[in-house]
Amino acid sequence: MTLQICVAQLNFVVGDMPGNARKIIDAASEAYAQGARLVLTPELSICGYAAEDLLLRPAFIDACDDALKTVAQGLAGLKGLHVVVGHPEGGGLRSRSVAVTRRHNRASVLCEGQVVACYDKRELPNYQVFDERRYFTPGDGVGVFEIDGIRVGLLICEDAWFDEPARLARDAGAQVLAVLNASPFHAGKSAEREQRMRERVTDCGLPLVYAHLVGGQDEVIFEGRSFALDGAGQVVARAAGFREAKMVVQADWRQGRVALTGAGQSVEALPSTEAELWDALVLGVRDYLGKNGFKGAILGLSGGIDSALVLAIAVDALGADKIHAVMMPSPYTADISWIDSRDMVKRLGVRYDEIAISPLFDGFKQALSSQFAGLKEDTTEENIQARIRGTLLMALSNKTGAIVLTTGNKSEMATGYCTLYGDMAGGFAVIKDVVKTRVFDLARWRNLNDPYGTGSQPIPERIITRPPSAELRPDQKDQDSLPAYEVLDAIIERYMENDEGVEALIADGFERADVEKVTRLIKLNEYKRRQAPVGIRVTHRSFGKDWRYPMTNQFRA
Repeated sequence: MTLQICVAQLNFVVGDMPGNARKIIDAASEAYAQGARLVLTPELSICGYAAEDLLLRPAFIDACDDALKTVAQGLAGLKGLHVVVGHPEGGGLRSRSVAVTRRHNRASVLCEGQVVACYDKRELPNYQVFDERRYFTPGDGVGVFEIDGIRVGLLICEDAWFDEPARLARDAGAQVLAVLNASPFHAGKSAEREQRMRERVTDCGLPLVYAHLVGGQDEVIFEGRSFALDGAGQVVARAAGFREAKMVVQADWRQGRVALTGAGQSVEALPSTEAELWDALVLGVRDYLGKNGFKGAILGLSGGIDSALVLAIAVDALGADKIHAVMMPSPYTADISWIDSRDMVKRLGVRYDEIAISPLFDGFKQALSSQFAGLKEDTTEENIQARIRGTLLMALSNKTGAIVLTTGNKSEMATGYCTLYGDMAGGFAVIKDVVKTRVFDLARWRNLNDPYGTGSQPIPERIITRPPSAELRPDQKDQDSLPAYEVLDAIIERYMENDEGVEALIADGFERADVEKVTRLIKLNEYKRRQAPVGIRVTHRSFGKDWRYPMTNQFRA
């Protein structure tokens, strides 16, 4: 007995149930024509992931039900084809006088126009970016179905990270596990995920096929890289990362067991950290703008490393014709910032304009002269310059329909080294989860690689090597206000991302003054981060859904 299985690694749009249904039908029909008799789609493929509080709306659930029927009917004529789709099942709050009914995260098996089996997710994650207990009730059943003499056990995402669901499927007769997933990306997650699934295979003794989502959804990225493990835990197939793909594996009945093979396909290698981060950032920009209908992007180009990196990412994501870079020099802008900005836009071929802010800055100072009389210049004047730039960029955005990409990095967001309504003004924060040291790594990597064919060495070398500066006062350098970035970023990783304590960092050799300064700044600047635009999550803990600290807070460690 032989069964050809196709994983349809697809990029869905949350709430576009008709479009998602059509995408599933098209992918399954194509797979069927190529010999597949089982097609797996990712978790909640009907509605997209994560639908969040849309799941609380009865009309949304009704639309998902309609889309499920559409897929079943659209594939009804394909004899023997089984398609597994993910969808929410169960009612919502129908009126204020009726209690919320049970709602499940379900996988349904469709065959010849009918639902022939289903399975409700048992393990509901409620950590990091996950909030599934808000929306779903845990399932308590087992989902095993037979196709061409082979019994397939269904699991959904978190189920496969625990022993019991897979063991229950095995004990109910499953010979191969099919795992539907929407598991958010962070650096290193692909290797971690495969290792956990290898443990699952070892524990239950069954081969496993992992069907993963791909695409960007607000701040979260799904990298794809669906894969299959044989009974020994070896990877026999791995789909491409960060793009749609169809991965085919073959299940053969051999000596009382099912053996999985890659059906002659090569196994896609896991990339370097910089390569996967670049792909994640590019996909995040492309999908946020594309799925929300923006015509293009605008960003302020300063001659510094952060804006240069964002410009290179944006061009790889959207193409040079969709990007508008604007240089807005202040009285303190160095000549090399002009020269390097002009050099970079020439290399990439994007639209470029220069708007001097000195006349506007003088006007602000004149208007406030009586109010500021007798007071020394300080960060107030620095922030006015940043806010002038933010106003100009937002005006261009309003006029053209392009979105402003902000260029602040995670080190700045952590410590508040950014201006509210200034350089924080915009619609999408591309590198808000990338610390400064990683910004330099990515810039160097991109100058050595051209993954999207938009031009090699897009970032002038001097932008990478010169000391970072906001250029808002004479001879300003970032390190005048912050610890060395190697120290700062290490503290951010251990304290903010990993929840390590102040004393533990000091015991490991960090200077007490540096630790106390950085942790104090992290606490003080929560009010800024709450008002920052959404941005791409690439670590296991970002300043977003998985960071929830009160702004009004007197606790001190």
